[in-house]
Amino acid sequence: MRIGFIGAGKTGFSLGKYFADAGVTVTGYYSLHEDSARAAAEFTGSRHYCTVDELLKESGAVFLTVPDGAISSVYSELTNYDITGRQLCHCSGAMTAAEAFPGIRRHGAYGYSIHPLFPFGSRSMSYGKMAGAFFCIEGDSEHLGEWRSFLERLGFHAQIIDGAKKARYHAACAMASNLVCALVAESVELLTECGFTSEAAMSALAPLIRQNTESILQYGPTAALTGAVERCDTETVKKHLNCFATETERELYRAVSEKLLDVAKEKDPHTDYSELEKILTGGRSQ
Repeated sequence: MRIGFIGAGKTGFSLGKYFADAGVTVTGYYSLHEDSARAAAEFTGSRHYCTVDELLKESGAVFLTVPDGAISSVYSELTNYDITGRQLCHCSGAMTAAEAFPGIRRHGAYGYSIHPLFPFGSRSMSYGKMAGAFFCIEGDSEHLGEWRSFLERLGFHAQIIDGAKKARYHAACAMASNLVCALVAESVELLTECGFTSEAAMSALAPLIRQNTESILQYGPTAALTGAVERCDTETVKKHLNCFATETERELYRAVSEKLLDVAKEKDPHTDYSELEKILTGGRSQ
């Protein structure tokens, strides 16, 4: 496998470095920002290409590690070259291979979505933390199993999914990562209203967040669930709802708590949650 990269941002840097260190032949990088391509090539011990055509000629697989909004336009440009037999891959979590590479088989090539469930925070450091990361892959059937085997040999976990489920998959990722940021931001705002500084609020929340996250990862969300909803503490939930200054904040609390209610029912099937359910779903004036 000879892998080239179009785009030299954090994802391209990190994947290329990890692949190269694992013994994969990384041919090199092409980017509109030539300095970035040169830096990525130096970082990975590969080559910096001045033209797309040069990179294509020397690479059997090409990763388009560009912003999601640029994937389709980059692919459109690639179809002006001979891409016969090439495997084009993108790393978008939301876009399918078919959306990114329409008509790719007519060009004699293959398209794949290879999405790492991993936050690339640094061009130079993230690759060192990637071992054991999870990849979701979908695309043309011809080489799909080969990509899974390739990633697993490098120490990753890989799951093949149906492209029709890609948006659902990405929504799941967002719920577990991005949306958690919104909940923590809301927590910090509530604590600042109690007299905390933002820094003190984060320090106070840190042990709670860490321990809760560890429990979820170790035991699963059902077993890890604690708190007012799980205890069916209706009076506390009412007090919580009265704390919020806006209906948007109350609806955020309600929406998340309604899902918690489903989890609580699974954990404590003999508890009567009917009154709490009324407060969360029907008692909008509570």
